[in-house]
Order: sequence, then C-alpha cells, then structure tokens
Amino acid sequence: MNDHSPSGRPAASSSAKGLLERASELFDFRGAIGGGAAPPLDIPAQIIPQPPSVVETPVVPVETPRARDWTGPMHPLDRALMAERGLLLPGAAMSGLGEEFRIIKRELMARVRDSERRQNRERGAVIQVTSAHSGEGKTFCAVNLALSLAADAGVEVLLVDADFSNPELPRMLGLRAEAGLMDALSDPALAVEDFVIRTDIPRLAVLPAGQASPHDAEYLGSGQMETLIAALVSARPERILIFDSPPLLAASAASILAAHVDQALLVVRADGTTEAALRDAAALLGGSANVSLLLNGVTFSASGRRFGAYHGAEG
Repeated sequence: MNDHSPSGRPAASSSAKGLLERASELFDFRGAIGGGAAPPLDIPAQIIPQPPSVVETPVVPVETPRARDWTGPMHPLDRALMAERGLLLPGAAMSGLGEEFRIIKRELMARVRDSERRQNRERGAVIQVTSAHSGEGKTFCAVNLALSLAADAGVEVLLVDADFSNPELPRMLGLRAEAGLMDALSDPALAVEDFVIRTDIPRLAVLPAGQASPHDAEYLGSGQMETLIAALVSARPERILIFDSPPLLAASAASILAAHVDQALLVVRADGTTEAALRDAAALLGGSANVSLLLNGVTFSASGRRFGAYHGAEG
C-alpha cells in the first residue's frame, strides 16, 4: 500500500523531491509567481544555438550564347544568271540601281540602329521584305538589298527565303536549294545553322525555305521561331537577317513573320500596286512598329535624280 500525506495526496518520492529541489535552485518559482523576475538560465555556451551565418552569393552575369559561324561548304553565285535577272553584280562598276540601293540601305540601317539604341540590344538586326501581291518585285529588292549590304565592311548578311509557296530566291542566284528554314522549324532537333549556304561573296550567306508545309503560319508563330532567330543573331550585332516573305495579301504567314522582325520593308510597284491594296497590306503589318515603303519599277524621278546618267557618262 502506498504512503499518503496528511492531506490525502500521495507523498512525493525521494527522487521526485530531488528533482524539484534542484529545479528550485535554478528557478525562483515563488518569486516568479509573486511578480519577481526569474534568474537567467545558466546554459553552457557550447549548446547555445547560434544564428546561421549569412553567405552572400555573388551575382554571376548570364552570358548570352553567341550564334555560330557559318561552316558549310562555299557555293559560287551564278553571275551570268544574276546579270540576266538585273541584279547587282559584286565588283562591277557602280550603276544607277546600285546607287539607289545604297540610299535604301543607309536609311534602313539608320532606323535599325536607332531602334537598337532604344532597346539596348546586343544582337543582329532582322528585316522583312514583302509586298501586297506577287509580281511587285519583293524578291528582286530583297536580293539587291542583301548584295548592297554585303558590300559594307563589318557586317554579315543572311538572306532568308521565307516564301514557302514560291521559293525562288536561291534560283535567282544560281544556288541549289535543299533543306532550310521550314525543316528547322518543324523539327527542333535540327540545327538551322547547318542549312545556311555560304557564298563566294565573303559577307553574304543564304538560308533556303526548305520543305513546304501546310502549317507554315503556325510554325512561324511558334516559340520555335523565336528560338531559331536567336540562334542566328544572338550576340552577333554585325549580323543582318533579311527575310523574303510571302505577299501580305496572299498568305497569312507574312503578317505573322512581321511580329518577329525589327523593320518591315513594303515593296510597292509603281505601275501595279493599287492604293486599296497598299492600305490593306500596311494594316496587316500593324504588329511591326517600323514599316518603310520602297517604290519599285519607277521610270521617272520627280526630283530629276538620275544616278545612272552620272556613272554612265564618259570622261
């Protein structure tokens, strides 16, 4: 039978008393109950938890991957075919057409550089050349613009055939087109750089359209298109991409492509493009903030400017 205290409560065992007495030596329970402060707890220093040390992680800037160089085999351009088609010939005497494209490229690149300064970007420029309808000279102007730009030092021009339904750009230069842009868009495992054709003009390369697809508009509007452009111009401010796109009023792909470019050049045929067609085409470029008009097929100059007369004069 257990012992009981006079109050009827069980008597504390000697071990229990020892614990209470030892606790009383550390804490003034009576003082705490009466409002007095309890003495500080004396805990050995080695078991006092220390606040975790704060280690500042250095901020490492993320380096933008640099777009690859073109490493494929070099293919010569067919200069006889180019002359037959009225294109600028590298190394030939300056002509009136050459002077016109000198002016066009200077004005266009001034706008590109102004846009780059405002956006503070370190990448190449992306330019779209298009028209309202087919037959208005957009591919002719895109090729000549690329040839004129490639004559400048310190630039690399990539002429891209994005007219998937009518990919005539390589044929105008006498190049054999195989895989190209659409193949890289439809299969992310393929590297678009591998399809770039180097030419015998040191600063000019060509990217064919590739295999046609009924879903070209969807591919152009996909995130893969942004990835592809970055792979071509990332950390390469000297590069200029010129897209020869479909006519705006013939294929929706042209207006979708406009969302990816810095500048859009809308070719207008002097004797063919109607004002209604021009207005409709310009409206489809609404996503592009920088649109320029290029008047093609002009047979006279209101200002009397005739560069060909000067360069063709004897003496």
